[in-house]
Amino acid sequence: MAETVWSTDTGEAVYRSRDPVRNLRLRIHLQRITSSNFLHYQPAAELWKDLIDLATFRPQPTASGHRPEEDEEEEIVIGWQEKLFSQFEVDLYQNEAACQSPLDYQYRQEILKLENSGGKKNRRIFTYTDSDRYTNLEEHCQRMTTAASEVPSFLVERMANVRRRRQDRRGMLGYKKYEHVLCTLKVDSNGVITVKPDFTGLKGPYRIETEGEKQELWKYTIDNVSPLAQPEEEERERRVFKDLYGRHKEYLSSLIGTDFEMTVPGALRLFVNGEVVSAQGYEYDNLYVHFFVELPTTHWSSPAFQQLSGVTQTCTTKSLGMDKVAHFSYPFTFEAFFLHEDESSDALPEWPVLYCEVLSLDFWQRYRVEGYGAVVLPATPGSHTLTVSTWRPVELGMVAELRRFFIGSSLELEDLSYVRIPGSFKGEHLSRFGLRTETTGTVTFRLHCLQQSRAFMESSSLRKRMRSVLDRLEGFSQQSSIHNVLEAFRRARRRMQEARESLPQDLVSPSGTLVS
Repeated sequence: MAETVWSTDTGEAVYRSRDPVRNLRLRIHLQRITSSNFLHYQPAAELWKDLIDLATFRPQPTASGHRPEEDEEEEIVIGWQEKLFSQFEVDLYQNEAACQSPLDYQYRQEILKLENSGGKKNRRIFTYTDSDRYTNLEEHCQRMTTAASEVPSFLVERMANVRRRRQDRRGMLGYKKYEHVLCTLKVDSNGVITVKPDFTGLKGPYRIETEGEKQELWKYTIDNVSPLAQPEEEERERRVFKDLYGRHKEYLSSLIGTDFEMTVPGALRLFVNGEVVSAQGYEYDNLYVHFFVELPTTHWSSPAFQQLSGVTQTCTTKSLGMDKVAHFSYPFTFEAFFLHEDESSDALPEWPVLYCEVLSLDFWQRYRVEGYGAVVLPATPGSHTLTVSTWRPVELGMVAELRRFFIGSSLELEDLSYVRIPGSFKGEHLSRFGLRTETTGTVTFRLHCLQQSRAFMESSSLRKRMRSVLDRLEGFSQQSSIHNVLEAFRRARRRMQEARESLPQDLVSPSGTLVS
């Protein structure tokens, strides 16, 4: 005899189909093997062998030649939402007094028609649809994962009890202890079909052992026997979907337009989507940031409607380690154009600068300047996170600090571009001698930079001409790196000089070196 392998995977299987669900057909084949009490009397050494033999057992003909297969085996094909009545429902709905809803009266009429036409075609296998008053309690206590150790929460158990009480009042059909769910089928509006358990296919049959005094062993299989579409139907469906997708593409094209906006020849377009992320390390609370972008006076321009400045909301600080941090998450965006007219010029192009001013607000709505800072926008596209260190001008003496604390008065810069190099400066040397400053906190910006140019197109005839501009931009990036290194060297040298000046005079020789 062929060896039977039972299928123990009773989990859900998910499919997707574009065909109407009304074309779905399932074939359920149910067969009783034997009473499971018979298995308990077999010797332990031969139990598995006997089980294999019993799995292929067929009832033998009786003395009269009759094969009672109609009691041992049943096979039926079921469609989507097809109602097959159980014997309990037949007996129930034949009594008109048991009907409570219009659906019950509809079922009563269908049962009467079945009785007149020779009875129902099913015996043990029957169905419940989503409109029936019966509701499978297991569906309302579904597990969220496939873990066997998952335990329903207190709320899930309580809700299941509420539904169970409602069903008791409505008269739940059948007897749950005598019913076994062979297959559950669900379909949503997106064509996703969920089958539990999965179609048998090449796997072994599923196994059911009934409980109670009459213990029996059953096996059943689930097969998809939906009719295949004819070639002419598939071709017609393909044409329908092609026409549908074509119309949808035309609709999207009408919304976007056919002309893609391009830059003028020889120009570079810069898009910046930025965010003022946070500010930290400042003396007072209730901070807000005023920022603006300064475009170089030569070769740069922006649209007339473009706003190059902004002010964040006022934000209270939150302790994070040793610092107090104000989280703004304030977005901003702008665009600018770079047009290099003289390609023979060897001068490196200047790049836009982002200035920021951090202020605090007191209880009387008076503001104090907490710091100024500036940073050059990245010359390369992509995502960048920039941390800008700030400083503020200070006055000597206790009176200035008291005035700042009580009435909010503090020194301010008339021109914020003075943080770096003022735009109005035309000389060769800029002196800040006599300006006393104090280092304050830092502001964090997150920038997403995009660049658009016809030179980026492989088929553009202007690629070679525009390449010189991009080379200059690359040189500008290198120049910025060199500038940063020199600036760090100057700061280190200044700190060394300050440390030397703080030493006692008897430890410093006239030449400026330390003596022992």
